[in-house]
Amino acid sequence: MVKRKRLSPRQRLFSVLIHLQLLLVVFIVLVPVLWIVSSSLSTTSALSDLTLIPKKITLNNYIELFTKTNFKLWYMNTLIVALLTMVFTALVNIFTAFIFARYSFKGRKPLLMFVMLFQMFPSFLGLTALYVICLNFNLLNNIYTLVIIYVAGSIPGNIFLARGYLLNLPRTLDEAAYIDGATKWQVFIHVILPLATPIIAFIAMNAFIGPWLDYILPRMLLSANEKNTVALGLYRFVDNLSADYNVPRFAAASLIIAVPIALFQMIFQRFLVTGVTAGANKGE
Repeated sequence: MVKRKRLSPRQRLFSVLIHLQLLLVVFIVLVPVLWIVSSSLSTTSALSDLTLIPKKITLNNYIELFTKTNFKLWYMNTLIVALLTMVFTALVNIFTAFIFARYSFKGRKPLLMFVMLFQMFPSFLGLTALYVICLNFNLLNNIYTLVIIYVAGSIPGNIFLARGYLLNLPRTLDEAAYIDGATKWQVFIHVILPLATPIIAFIAMNAFIGPWLDYILPRMLLSANEKNTVALGLYRFVDNLSADYNVPRFAAASLIIAVPIALFQMIFQRFLVTGVTAGANKGE
């Protein structure tokens, strides 16, 4: 039998403190979630009557959310915007980063500095300009306008992130593929993309979460009720405490909104690993 190493008093105290900290963090995270779940299943709509454990459980709040409001339409609008933004953001940024990481061309450094300069300014500084542009080109109340803006706005930060990752991939892999007769496009598809899966997954996940939770940009560009996103729709849903507003229904909507984010976190989690290129270039 393997003898367990006895811990010193200091180590035991340190272990106890770590476990207490973890329990505290779990408590802080789980209690609000449990309260939201409990509220969504509650039969009372008064905030003061809600408890952590509901006296009576019902699913009417979920049913009424889809039957008495436009939540389903808001949900689909947001899902379309988030999915399109995720796909195009990942494609545009990884392809652009590949060019900056693997090729030297005239004006490359000034262009990188120009992109870096855009990172220094908060994105909300351009909201007024975006509104005027969309107004002049008749792009207001169009959910696809949001996709264009989200994708364009993701370029400065994600290019440097993806470029830094690609710079760590051995260039000898590209050279070996070129020797075997591969074209530049084939190198990108068959060599770079498989190795860059972790950074692509990270960019895609952030690109999905951003539009899914954003309120400011849809609030500025969308005014028609049928074009609302979930964040904008829920705000207008509770605006001025309208007759349709009640806490359990809002809690039910919050849980449904969290489902896609949780699913994408679980799907992409297996790609977010380190050492994906370990051993790919053993002879170097």
